[in-house]
Amino acid sequence: MAKSKEIRVTIYSECIDCTRNGGETNRGISRYTTQKNRRNTPIRLELRKFCRYCGGCTIHKEIKK
Repeated sequence: MAKSKEIRVTIYSECIDCTRNGGETNRGISRYTTQKNRRNTPIRLELRKFCRYCGGCTIHKEIKK
């Protein structure tokens, strides 16, 4: 089976608050990895996760890697 045809894929999610700040206040970017089923969720995921740089739970969006 070809790699692009796999049903379960590994995705990377990134904090949207850290990426918006930028500049001098940007201490880092919080990233998480998880898996999703391509057939059940074809759209990009948005998960609420803890960001150690922001100091609280923020929305993490799926990024292209």
